[in-house]
Amino acid sequence: MSTEQPLLTTGFGIDIGGSGIKGAPVDLAEGRFAAERLRIPTPQPSTPGAVADVVAQIVESFGADAGTGPIGVTFPAVIQHGVARTAANVDKTWIDTDVDTLFTARLNRSVHVVNDADAAGVAEARYGAARGVKGTVIVATLGTGIGSAVLLDGKLVPNTELGHLEIEGHDAETRAADSAREREDLSWEKWAHRLQTYFRTVENLFWPDLFVIGGGVSKKSAKFLPLLDLRTPIVPAELLNDAGIIGAAALAAESPDLVPPGA
Repeated sequence: MSTEQPLLTTGFGIDIGGSGIKGAPVDLAEGRFAAERLRIPTPQPSTPGAVADVVAQIVESFGADAGTGPIGVTFPAVIQHGVARTAANVDKTWIDTDVDTLFTARLNRSVHVVNDADAAGVAEARYGAARGVKGTVIVATLGTGIGSAVLLDGKLVPNTELGHLEIEGHDAETRAADSAREREDLSWEKWAHRLQTYFRTVENLFWPDLFVIGGGVSKKSAKFLPLLDLRTPIVPAELLNDAGIIGAAALAAESPDLVPPGA
């Protein structure tokens, strides 16, 4: 008799950010929300206990629509085996916190935590702009910083942190993130010049088959992507701000090592 678990058709994803925490059930076949998402402002200070309470509030608000399967959670940090090793835009007490264990205990159900950019990358590879693309795909999210996800034939290489490459003596995201464009009031042309330097460096290191650009500024991609001169095709993300929730839910549903609490 087979012991394999049936494939889930609906999952649940949570996307934790510095300003807001969002969640929704996800149709895993279509890669879209199965109900309207709920967003609650990130508590200040954004300590582990306070954030866990908001995550629980979001899940509980959906009632039966939240299902009973594993929950995927994105977090703005390097995540190694469920443990946060950094803390970007959240309280520094998160560093070295076992996020998987914390949320599993608070929600009383299996949880899979993943870096936020990695979740967005998986969503674009499964359901969005990189769907069906073979070889190496790099998804870069341009926002407060530069998040990155590297996928090989659709499989994630986690925690790449390519936004922190040192380029011309600077941490790349301090010069090329969308926040730098806004902070320095750069024209699209001047910002594109910085992006050109950044993406040319990345493509010389990885020789990718495709770049996908996410983050809120991807909605304005027509203003800057045509200004770039790269050998690698570069396209805007398709799932936009939904990608983190969708990717987290997909990864949680597929994680082979999730054990229900108390099992």
